[in-house]
Amino acid sequence: MTTVLAYEEEPLLQDKKADPRARAIILGFECLDSTASNGVTNNLVVYLQTVLHGSTASNAASVMTLYGVSYFVPIVGAFIADAYLGRYKTVLFSLVLYLTGTILATFSAFLIERQIICYAKPCDSTNGFNSILFFLGLYLIAFGVGGIRSSLLPFGADQFDDRNPRERERQQQFFSWFYLCVDFGVISSGICIIWIQEYVSWALGFGISTLCIAVAFCGFVLATPIFHLKVPQGSPLKSLFQVLVCSLKNVRLELPMNTSLLHEDVYKFPKLEHTDEFRFLDKAAILLDSEAEHSKKYPEVCTVTQVEEVKILFRLLPVWASGIVYSAAYSQMWTTFIQQGTAMDTKFMSISIPSASLSTFEV
Repeated sequence: MTTVLAYEEEPLLQDKKADPRARAIILGFECLDSTASNGVTNNLVVYLQTVLHGSTASNAASVMTLYGVSYFVPIVGAFIADAYLGRYKTVLFSLVLYLTGTILATFSAFLIERQIICYAKPCDSTNGFNSILFFLGLYLIAFGVGGIRSSLLPFGADQFDDRNPRERERQQQFFSWFYLCVDFGVISSGICIIWIQEYVSWALGFGISTLCIAVAFCGFVLATPIFHLKVPQGSPLKSLFQVLVCSLKNVRLELPMNTSLLHEDVYKFPKLEHTDEFRFLDKAAILLDSEAEHSKKYPEVCTVTQVEEVKILFRLLPVWASGIVYSAAYSQMWTTFIQQGTAMDTKFMSISIPSASLSTFEV
């Protein structure tokens, strides 16, 4: 009886077997998403320079701000998905923002091109309404992309049965295929969409991105009946902050010599074994005598497993911090490197290669 009570399965919104078609749809979704997002952003600095006539510094800053928003939103999106909406609704809501943003950006580019054709010269109003419309669309895209990044991959993982060893193996393969789909989007947009933007029409290039998201949206909605949906279980950020606050609250308390005296939920599985690193965090699991019989009424008392989860995160911080330095340099691939490329001769034999397309070789 204890074993049955100890095992807590994540509840499902739909009690049914995982459908392999759902995984294929999510992979196709990611191909379209990556193609659309890279089709809009990879050549953005050139659009700001040649069409909206911004300065070199302001163009680079605008692109980096957009990238910053798109990579910050997943933190918020993951919290909302885990604690409130669930992954499916988060992806769906993000898709609405995403599609709206691409439509606005495409419409703005179309208006600018139409004015240039009518008057045979750059229109003075490009810094007015059209610019506002375009940047509004860009930031809606950033929020949409960020929301999808926070939830689509874990939503794909939900389409597997973790209790089945064969399904767990297929889940690992799914992650590899997912990353390949991301790369597919970078390559396809770098070869096709960017070339169309520079040598045919910016509005058409953005329109292809809009079409990709429209197809992804329709496919995702139509596939709803076969998706494996799970109930939101709460964000791990809550547990993280709880451990930090409790350890500060108990900073003056002495740790017991016997670590088995630290608080642990005997009915909660799986458990993590206690480790001796970052012992100051162990104070979050000190259970006072007055609280021992009523620990359930004291949610501020953390378990050893909660503390160990935070310790794992702390051990990863050096790896994460080193990524900041790398990302600061790598981010120039989409700004200053492309700007430099526009001043270079990028012809290969008789073919002119857009400077933004050179990033395709990196993939």
